Amino acid sequence: MPRVLRIFLPALVALAAAVGLTTIAISPAYAATLTSVASFGSNPGNLTMYSYRPDGLPAGAPLVVAMHGCTQNANDYFTNSGWRKYADLWHFALVFPEQKSANNSTSCFNWFETGDTARGGGEALSIKQMVDYAVANYSVNPARVYVTGLSAGGAMTAVMLATYPDVFAGGAIMAGLPYRCATSTTTAYSCMNPGVDKTPAAWGDLVRAAYSGYSGARPRVAVWHGTSDTTVAPANATELRDQWTNVLGVSQTPTSTASLPGGTSLSNYGDQVKVYLVSGMTHATPVHPGSATDQCGTAGTYYKDTICSSYYQAVDWGLDNGAAPSQSPTGSPTPSPTPTQGGGGTCVRATNYAHVTAGRAHQTGGYTYANGSNQNMGLYNVFVTHGLRQTGANYWVIDDTAC
Repeated sequence: MPRVLRIFLPALVALAAAVGLTTIAISPAYAATLTSVASFGSNPGNLTMYSYRPDGLPAGAPLVVAMHGCTQNANDYFTNSGWRKYADLWHFALVFPEQKSANNSTSCFNWFETGDTARGGGEALSIKQMVDYAVANYSVNPARVYVTGLSAGGAMTAVMLATYPDVFAGGAIMAGLPYRCATSTTTAYSCMNPGVDKTPAAWGDLVRAAYSGYSGARPRVAVWHGTSDTTVAPANATELRDQWTNVLGVSQTPTSTASLPGGTSLSNYGDQVKVYLVSGMTHATPVHPGSATDQCGTAGTYYKDTICSSYYQAVDWGLDNGAAPSQSPTGSPTPSPTPTQGGGGTCVRATNYAHVTAGRAHQTGGYTYANGSNQNMGLYNVFVTHGLRQTGANYWVIDDTAC
């Protein structure tokens, strides 16, 4: 409680009694803060872990890992990127890895060092251990873990998606680079600008080699880039598209496109890969300060007022639990399904796509499964429709009769 309020609270109570008021309503301040975690594993990459658990975080909540760019730190990204707003609003946990200057003089994650970008070692393993710690200690849902980051943090996001596809359900790469574009400090600069051109298959092979023999589901990938970025050339957005469409087995030709606020164009490649290009934006995380639900962040160095990328990612990942209008595969808003009561719990009838977007179901290998019960709902698309009935916290069962 602020010091001034503590001083005057007794007087306010006395005044209330004098005029006959029975209660005084005082809005509580959020108790949750960004907290350093001292020990979360062997930490071979020598990183620092920060976490944020909003007030009222339920068991089974999603987790977002967000990584800062060069010259930034965890608190910087926590304060300005907009992720805290949606963690508070929709109740999911956040983890912010932080680089140490002892590892990199400009506090960049070492996305170009082979020892830090391989499964089972270095910075990549440290970040994975942060996820393990959050799952074990915060009771977050291990099937709903996502990762994002800016610049070096964006490149490290690609590292985590490549090396730990079994850990992450999705990732958003902000002004980042393809996995294993560089393997040394020298080659890192040429990757950043003008960029390196490889075939989709060559890029995809680098990802597949990161976890050789892995045949499970791969995370969905979003790429965000400013068209006027001179630090990490926009050509990297194209190379990232080529890499991840190849890995996920979809064409490099978009299945649909859409125009979004802030001069942003969206290209959809199936529902596996999305590319957001922000017209005229330099090297930055896109934010859009304001109090509306789709506004977030603070404008400044490496945060440009264009569009709230954190909002769009949170909704796309279903972190809003259907509270915000869902996005159709074409990028156009679609009406949220109307809940009804039936069979002893909330019922929602919607397409498989809408159920996944709203966080009631998840998709693996092109099929949709109800959260909790894991019942197979059929193909993941906008044509198959089912009723889902909620019987517990994030536990849904198919109920096509009552819903």
